[in-house]
Amino acid sequence: MLQKTVPQQTLANQIKITGKGLHTGHDVNMTFKPAPVNTGIVFVRVDLDPVVEIPAHIKYLADTNRRTTIAKDGAYVNTVEHLMASLVGLSIDNCIIELDAPEVAIMEGSSQSFVNLLKKSGIEIQNEPREEYIITEPIEFSDHKTGSEIIILPSDTTSISVMVDFGTTVLGTQNARLERIEDFGSDIASARTFCFLHELEEMLDKNLIKGGDLNNAIVYVDKALTENNLKKLHKVFGKSDLQVKPNGILNNLTLHYPNEAARHKLLDLLGDLALIGIPLRGKIIASKPGHHINTKFAEKIANSIRIERRLKIPKINFDTKPLMDVNQIMEMLPHRPPFLFVDKILELSSQHVVGVKNVTINEYFFEGHFPGAPVLPGVLQIEGMAQAGGVLVMNNYENPQEYLTFFAKIESARFKRPVFPGDTMIFSLELVRPIRGGISHMNGRIFVNGKVTTEAELLAKIVHRNQAPIT
Repeated sequence: MLQKTVPQQTLANQIKITGKGLHTGHDVNMTFKPAPVNTGIVFVRVDLDPVVEIPAHIKYLADTNRRTTIAKDGAYVNTVEHLMASLVGLSIDNCIIELDAPEVAIMEGSSQSFVNLLKKSGIEIQNEPREEYIITEPIEFSDHKTGSEIIILPSDTTSISVMVDFGTTVLGTQNARLERIEDFGSDIASARTFCFLHELEEMLDKNLIKGGDLNNAIVYVDKALTENNLKKLHKVFGKSDLQVKPNGILNNLTLHYPNEAARHKLLDLLGDLALIGIPLRGKIIASKPGHHINTKFAEKIANSIRIERRLKIPKINFDTKPLMDVNQIMEMLPHRPPFLFVDKILELSSQHVVGVKNVTINEYFFEGHFPGAPVLPGVLQIEGMAQAGGVLVMNNYENPQEYLTFFAKIESARFKRPVFPGDTMIFSLELVRPIRGGISHMNGRIFVNGKVTTEAELLAKIVHRNQAPIT
């Protein structure tokens, strides 16, 4: 469920940083600039002519092989995940990032340098609320080939739990947890990227990690070091004293945490999910995450958000007093129980209406409609939708009690889910075009528990009571 919450934030000042791309090896200058509300995070390739702006959004995802790459109009930016995680960790919504190379700087292999830099810039509170996606029911994604799974559950706060298991003795099962996003800087940001020796050799053979060294990547040695291995690594890292220490790490690199690998996987997950474009509120649990499944999960959530925006699911607070109760509705409509199917009107304007019907087992029609398994008849769902639409139409007339509405046409009616006793139907209708010549054209949907059960396009004719047809 989309909900506007606290104010958006951007940087207080422009700030710069330089570094080298992990895979390309290119030197890169990066400039971070404040951005207006609702800009989001946008990368700008200023080394190209013309320059190309690439929004940090899942729809621009291009590659997830060993890193997360976004692309647009033939231009791309590699390895965005560490930087994106730092922006999420500091709750920065809007930022322009200019860079003169195709890859974000790897720095020390974590998010720490970016967190330090952004804190130094300062954070400015903006004058529009942040939109947040509140998880109301579980969303999950799994990859049967790898055994990876991610699920997000409803929760009042956002937390992330990660489990990794690489099936090796040097790096067994590890777990990491981030209880609050605000703790990212202290608990997760400094966790560095890592790989196994056999992966390192594969990447070197593919001409990747040109910018890697032993200061920005932990190398776990999962195989015996041969003389040929050592010669190749000596050449790549420019070190002649490479060795494996008892902790199984190449060149005696000191870990920041015993579970640094799991923490870095959590960091990557947070950065990849940032491509959804807005913050999530829910409990995230990930087993063996990686860039591929992370971004597939992000695509699934982004699609749910897209559908919600398209459907315009009403945000209902049942604790507030309705605009119209059933008695006020009956003053406007001619319908009476048991054929009145709207209990309350919660929103009403010249263009839209939101109404409510509580479906109870005592409804008269359940006695004969699937008595053993009662289901609200679809035609009555359409009737309830039309009655809510009648309130919308009558609201456009000075003396609504003098008029009647009649169905002229029902089109594109779809019944997607059954409605049962105990459900609360939310009617949401809006005018397709202004009412002219006594004809109203409306799009209507019925929601139950945030999902569409019924939708239809309704055409109604409004006539004065004195002119109503007699049959």
